Amino acid sequence: MHTALMIILLVISVILTVSILLQESKSDGLSGSIAGGAEQLFGKKRSSGYDAILNRITVVFAIAFFVVSLLIVTLFN
Repeated sequence: MHTALMIILLVISVILTVSILLQESKSDGLSGSIAGGAEQLFGKKRSSGYDAILNRITVVFAIAFFVVSLLIVTLFN
């Protein structure tokens, strides 16, 4: 059981890392913080395509990562 949960945690962490690395940057660095004040105030429209799917995948696998981690700690300590 412990080995199976550790393998699941490994797979979840790899998928989570890949989904984070594939996402587009949300800021423009220092120039975006100086010139992009109006965009922060009014917000940008987020695309409903690729970025939204990656965002949902990241959220789901982040929650799964924490749940499986807590499950491992509570069952085997």
